Amino acid sequence: MDPVLDNLDMFAEGFVTSLSIIAVATVGSLLLGTVIAACRVSPVPPLRGFGSFWVTTFRNTPLTVVLFACAFGLPEVGLNRTYYFFGVLGLVLYTSAFVCEAIRSGINSVPTGQAEAARSIGLKFSETLRFVVLPQALRTVVPPLGSVIIAMFKNSAVVGAFGVGSDLWSVGQTLTSARGLETLPIFVGVAVGFLLITLPAGAILQVIERKVAIAR
Repeated sequence: MDPVLDNLDMFAEGFVTSLSIIAVATVGSLLLGTVIAACRVSPVPPLRGFGSFWVTTFRNTPLTVVLFACAFGLPEVGLNRTYYFFGVLGLVLYTSAFVCEAIRSGINSVPTGQAEAARSIGLKFSETLRFVVLPQALRTVVPPLGSVIIAMFKNSAVVGAFGVGSDLWSVGQTLTSARGLETLPIFVGVAVGFLLITLPAGAILQVIERKVAIAR
């Protein structure tokens, strides 16, 4: 493991960059996925149609295609940003579809009487969703939502392959391709870096799941 130990500074930088990609993409996909889920259950037909189109499109499109479209398609229409921006954007767009379906399943699990009671006291659809339905729905979606988020953590490695630079995947490629170091120990180091992110995240999600189960 000398190639890893000799380049710990690069691995540390890659770990921080990958962590930043994951953090931004997690927040973005959760927010966007929640908005799309609200569209999916909206009483307004055009919003429901938009939500269905969004989910169908991104759930059935490979992540690499989404990333290519963001990185090389958006500049063609005048949107010029860094590869970091395009990589995170593509990951958010792709993951939001899966987040949406996880949250929608939770919304559908809430008894209809809850929404009817909220409407009977004069709450609008947006208020019913925000104050009555979503707080109950989110308790039931922690396990599937956690699986989606963990999958997104691993998909961040695909983002790194699109020229983001300085993330764990890019560090592995640089050390093996540009510097000619041994492939196996380098990518073992990359795998360990991702495990240092995903294993604690999984443990935190389990704790949240237990606390939510007690709160029901």
